[in-house]
Amino acid sequence: MKFSRRSFAAAVIALGAAAALPAFAQNAPYTPIVPAQPTEDAGKIEVIEFFSYGCPHCAEFNPLLTAWVAKQQGDVVIRKVPITFGRAAWATIAKLYYTLEVTGDLHRLESEVFKAIHVERQNLFEEKALTEWAVKKGVDAKKFAETFNSFGVMSKVKRGDQMAQAYKIQGVPALAVEGKYLVGGRDFNETLSITDSLIAKVRSEKSGKGTAKK
Repeated sequence: MKFSRRSFAAAVIALGAAAALPAFAQNAPYTPIVPAQPTEDAGKIEVIEFFSYGCPHCAEFNPLLTAWVAKQQGDVVIRKVPITFGRAAWATIAKLYYTLEVTGDLHRLESEVFKAIHVERQNLFEEKALTEWAVKKGVDAKKFAETFNSFGVMSKVKRGDQMAQAYKIQGVPALAVEGKYLVGGRDFNETLSITDSLIAKVRSEKSGKGTAKK
């Protein structure tokens, strides 16, 4: 199903356009996260992108982020966390993210999801419509159906929203480094540059700690 321009605009407003603003649209290079949040692997430098497929700024940012990720060193790990801001429609597409992750189709279809919603104006905010879309894109229908409403996927969506609250996320896309810094910047390129600086800062801190132990 495709939206008309008017109905698509109305849907965006209904989903909460205020939340779909870059969290890093600020002059400060970063904001400390207090309290600092735990990371999954102490041996890696963790960068998290909080995002939603329903966010037009996230769609614009995605190709830049993808190119940036490809340039990172092996000690950097990037996690993507889809969040909902309490909206049922955004919960549906957050479930889509985790379902494609389980089926093994996420890497192949990531940019296609953004394209379908923001360029082709397709309605992927309802389970039936997005299931039909996924199957047309070559996702196994049985596996998709079994996964989409599974306890595991539902738990991940809930956990993502809990993380957003802990990180005090007010808008998306938002980048956080090592559970300590919420990245600022006036545009996407500056944000990624600041993220590089914060990664270097954390790398230096980790190296210093290692030297001290010796």
